[in-house]
Amino acid sequence: MAKHFLHISDFTDKEIWDILKIASDLKLKFHNKISYSPFKNQSLAMIFAKPSARTRVSFETGFQWMGGSALFLGPNDIGIGKREAIKDISRLFSRYNDMIMARLFDHDHILELAEFSDIPVINGLTDYNHPCQILTDIFTIWEHLKNIEDLKITYIGDGNNIVNSWLQLASVLPLSFVCCCPEGYEPDHKTIKMVNNAGLSNFEISQDPYVAVNNSDIIYTDVWASMGQKEEAEERVKLFKNYQVNSKLVRATGKNTLFMHCLPAERGREVTDEVIESDYSIVFDQAENRMHIQNAIMVYLKNNF
Repeated sequence: MAKHFLHISDFTDKEIWDILKIASDLKLKFHNKISYSPFKNQSLAMIFAKPSARTRVSFETGFQWMGGSALFLGPNDIGIGKREAIKDISRLFSRYNDMIMARLFDHDHILELAEFSDIPVINGLTDYNHPCQILTDIFTIWEHLKNIEDLKITYIGDGNNIVNSWLQLASVLPLSFVCCCPEGYEPDHKTIKMVNNAGLSNFEISQDPYVAVNNSDIIYTDVWASMGQKEEAEERVKLFKNYQVNSKLVRATGKNTLFMHCLPAERGREVTDEVIESDYSIVFDQAENRMHIQNAIMVYLKNNF
């Protein structure tokens, strides 16, 4: 049983289902304004090397709703891996706080933070993966389709940390997952090997969006240039121009298909305004569910650390 939440592949299918069920219960409590305080008199340290309004608001709001207090530490407050050794920060925060959430660039930094921590560490995002988001995504799909296994999910765009996390999930739960991206922008090769070795899911790489989306239950996309890649933005616009999700591409699935995006979106680039505002878009359900899944992760870790 994992003590920290670093990769989806650290958890079994049963443990993933346990977290999803906790999230469903907590979401109901939140909407019904039921008092729930498992973190009374406890604190969450939130380390942000990468800024994110959505991640901060969802973690802070959720932890406070559950009775605790959340402390924000931005890039200027803590130079993770620069001003002070990561293992020293980890040991120190373990004495001050009850849980750590970190949103970082370097994946090795989250691993070191967890290695030396005496309290649970949650990966809020690294350049390698984004496990909170993908657990949110599968929870949102479950709400809409009442099923999360044997679906065809097609991702259009850069094979980034979102795709790596989907592949980690596909090593635990059976899925059909297609990553449609330009040549040279495929997901992490070791993670591809991991999902193929697991033998649970069908995974394909495609360069043709119209072939890739055929019979898809979900079309998913993300920004073409993530934080830290903005100097490549104009070059990527040229490379990815044929990978935009628009209504014509959605119709090419040949079935009723849901659209997902982890936000923030650059409307008019990776997705059209028409698609993101459509009846089949569930992006704002995703955005809300980030908080409920994160709450569930924190409760699960508290109960199992």
